[in-house]
Amino acid sequence: MDFIWVLFAFICGFLAKTVSLPPSIGYLVAGFILHFIGFQADETISELASLGITLMLFTIGLKLNIKDLLKTEVWAGAFSHTILWLILGTLSFKILVFISLSFVADLNISTALLIIFALSFSSTVCVVKLLEEHGELKTRHGKLAVAILVIQDVIAVIFLVAATGKLPSYWAILLPLVFLIKPLLHKLIDQAGHGELIPLTGFFLAFGSYELFELVNIKGDLGALLVGMFFASHNKAIEISKSLLSFKDLFLIGFFLTIGFTALPTWEMLGIATLLTLLIPLKFALFFFLFISLKLRGRTAYLSALVLSNFSEFGLIVASLSTNEGWLSKEWLVILSLAVTLSFIFTNICYNYAHVFFTRYKSVFKRYENITKLPEDSFEQPCDAPIVIIGMGRVGMGAYKALEAHQSKLIWGLDADNNKVNWLNDHDMRAYCGDAEDAGFWENIQLNHLELILLALPTVQDVMNITTQLKKANYQGKIAAIARYDDEKEKLQKHGVDKVFNFYTEVGVGFAKESISLFALPEDDNR
Repeated sequence: MDFIWVLFAFICGFLAKTVSLPPSIGYLVAGFILHFIGFQADETISELASLGITLMLFTIGLKLNIKDLLKTEVWAGAFSHTILWLILGTLSFKILVFISLSFVADLNISTALLIIFALSFSSTVCVVKLLEEHGELKTRHGKLAVAILVIQDVIAVIFLVAATGKLPSYWAILLPLVFLIKPLLHKLIDQAGHGELIPLTGFFLAFGSYELFELVNIKGDLGALLVGMFFASHNKAIEISKSLLSFKDLFLIGFFLTIGFTALPTWEMLGIATLLTLLIPLKFALFFFLFISLKLRGRTAYLSALVLSNFSEFGLIVASLSTNEGWLSKEWLVILSLAVTLSFIFTNICYNYAHVFFTRYKSVFKRYENITKLPEDSFEQPCDAPIVIIGMGRVGMGAYKALEAHQSKLIWGLDADNNKVNWLNDHDMRAYCGDAEDAGFWENIQLNHLELILLALPTVQDVMNITTQLKKANYQGKIAAIARYDDEKEKLQKHGVDKVFNFYTEVGVGFAKESISLFALPEDDNR
């Protein structure tokens, strides 16, 4: 890969970061700039993009529970949204005919329907990266959004089969036989240890499943997702996912760059793409009111709908296929590429202010809530213990066990991942499922019973969001948190956290304190 790709990706990504935008937006811009000055995407960039998407879908699968896909709010929300979007989106799109734009005026209803269908999908890449950056992948709204994306992937595969006539081969019926070798594969993962073989094992499973599904004429990316779900129950699933994180993010830079290399736009194309992005509020409204009608709480419906309010890279696949079949002109491939890019920018900017916006207009969103709540959305304060640890990962569990050694009745844990909570309860730790970033959560808590809240969370933004909610709820106790770097520590202290522990420094201090007992200190001769 030429250094020019790395140079422009770095500069544009860095500039995006300095103005509080995700670096991925910078990568999109870098692709358009490179194309404008005469560069073309080579096979290396395209291959990196393909590898990145495959790894991303595999790691999503590692974090998914098949039960999440069977929830009514998931499958009913996904299918209902697609149907309503096709109807309302096509009607809105045909209004553009009256503007007499050349690319739109000549379109018949079937072609317009095809374009709207291409825009019905939400971007897996954009949504997952956005949730990861905000530390919300395992929250209620995060898991709902990802589950919706999985259902959309299934719809996408059905469309590709229907459009291309590429039916799965007869050998596809043998795929369930993989269950027979599941114990063998689990043993292989166990024996991989914790070193360089862990990411290599992830590569083997992700790309092996991709090739296996392609051999039987099924979309390989879907295979990576399903095999990821197949191994989600393994105790090393999270470790494999984390080991692939850097590779996935690096490869996905190729994906964002390739969007910019689709073609050079004209001002008219840019104008149509801009008009298409005006359909995003319609997409948001459909998701929001569908989720509300399925008895989800206002905050969950709002955040899930907002993060899904973008257009998908799958739209480019549909446009490319339609161009090859002669259903669309090549100009529409450029227009949809621009619309996808603009939608990414829209979602990333809006979601940065999502929690602040909801807090300000909470009463408006709650007005639409159903009186009857789903069991997952009901939370009552479990006990009067004065100490709560929010985020029961490795650090949270370590803090829990240390405090439990002194007095177990003083502490309880809270985590947004219901599967993690069930595991903790099975291991005799008092933990409960709840989203501490939700303002409504603290409305059901008697804060005068809490004296200390430990925020053992991976991202600074999560800690700041929760601290803000606690302040608004008039919490009078103390707050402690962890940070990885000194600048993060300073930021949290300014935000109102009473005590911030540097993760790496405190590990060293604790290690020294625990180990000093093994060392016989020399006696002082002057005594």
